[in-house]
Amino acid sequence: MRRLYLDKNLQFVFGVTLMAILGVSSIIPALPEIMDSLSVSPVEIGLLISVFTLPGVLLSPLVGILADRVGRKVILVPSLFVFGGFGFACFFAQTYEQLLVLRFFQGVGAGPLGVIYGTIIGDLYQDRERGQAMGYNASVLSMGTAAFPALGGILAMLGWNYPFLLPLLAIPLGLSISMFMDTPEPKSSGSLKDYIHDALKLMKTRQVLALFATTLMTFTVLYGPIVTYLPILLNTEFNASPVAIGMVFLIASGFTGIASFQLGKLSDRFGQRALLIASGIFYALSMVLTPFSPGLWHVIPPVMCFGLAQGLNIPTIMTMLTTISPMEQRGAFMAANGLILRLAQTIAPILMGGIYAMFGMHAVFYSGLVCAITIMLIGIFFIKNPQS
Repeated sequence: MRRLYLDKNLQFVFGVTLMAILGVSSIIPALPEIMDSLSVSPVEIGLLISVFTLPGVLLSPLVGILADRVGRKVILVPSLFVFGGFGFACFFAQTYEQLLVLRFFQGVGAGPLGVIYGTIIGDLYQDRERGQAMGYNASVLSMGTAAFPALGGILAMLGWNYPFLLPLLAIPLGLSISMFMDTPEPKSSGSLKDYIHDALKLMKTRQVLALFATTLMTFTVLYGPIVTYLPILLNTEFNASPVAIGMVFLIASGFTGIASFQLGKLSDRFGQRALLIASGIFYALSMVLTPFSPGLWHVIPPVMCFGLAQGLNIPTIMTMLTTISPMEQRGAFMAANGLILRLAQTIAPILMGGIYAMFGMHAVFYSGLVCAITIMLIGIFFIKNPQS
């Protein structure tokens, strides 16, 4: 069996995946520093993530249609340039309001990235190789999710704005993709009306709707209790430094990488449905144990559970969706999933901010527990393995 991770095109996809997560993961350890330096409250800090993810909510349907009708690279390369340019501009922001505006435009570039990388993997590979490629890509994603908070934490020691130097990496990546990446492109045929009708018809099936609902719950957990409020909990309860916060996320990402790298073998042995149910169990353990941790390093076991859940969940959803969708509509499917993902990313910090303001930190994690239980129930009652 060939070593997919050595494929040049898949390595470019790895680079796009890293850029897709950099915009949030690299600034997580800097959130307490941003709060102090720019006089931002714990309730308001979630806006820094929400304004970044909002353009993805607004643009995802258009991105999917354009990716299917005019091609993947035509959308991908300019998006990388916009992401890199406005991300770097955040370094020079003087007020929280300026930072929010620049983050919004950085999000305009970031929005298409999560749609395109999954679409291209679906285009490049078939059958078992597709699951392997998704697993490898999820491992790279987890490594980035590990490395970027750690790197962001180190940079944040120099100043809250130094993590915003990292988006510059997107510009040389975009140039390289434009010159050297080879990907199959869909052959658009028929009217736009027929294309939308056919895509919507397939998306309304029980299996696809269940996968979309799982995505919504997954990213509500990720961007509510974990990304936005776990750093605040670590800082306020245990006086954790940005570097220590980055190390906690490094551990979570390491376990995500372990689970996702073995995704192909695990899917063959247990089936994709079982992996989604197991991810819900691990999410639930994480949400129950985290707020009761008596010390900084006692957070590690629940963070490990969260990492395993991510490694089982996200690449499995992506594999199942790209398998269901034909190439000519795959961009639309990934865009719909991306729309739901971005919606969760945008709403979760604000929703959890309200819950935090009214009921406190524990209630934030209890809300995540509700999402975890929902993931388990969806897997049990609404998901079927592809072969069944």
